[in-house]
Amino acid sequence: MLRLLKVRGHSLYPDYKQGDYVLAASSPFPSGKISADDVIVIQQPGYGLLIKRVQQVLGDGRSFDVRGTQIDSTDSRNFGPVQREHVMGKVIWHIR
Repeated sequence: MLRLLKVRGHSLYPDYKQGDYVLAASSPFPSGKISADDVIVIQQPGYGLLIKRVQQVLGDGRSFDVRGTQIDSTDSRNFGPVQREHVMGKVIWHIR
């Protein structure tokens, strides 16, 4: 399944700017598993829908350390590792 989403905020600026669009593919991912440096869309309880870059795949690949590029980004530094069931999709296309 594919989802077209509009970027809001500045978490991954300058790579992803507010108003850009991303196409996210849900599992099974067309380009294989989630790896470090992939950009994913997550539904994080208490924070909502977020776009983040995978910093590190943890353990058995069922959780991920995610980061934004800005010092004030809300990411794993705030809510801890993201569980696989909260990953809504992997960004496969970026539309500026």
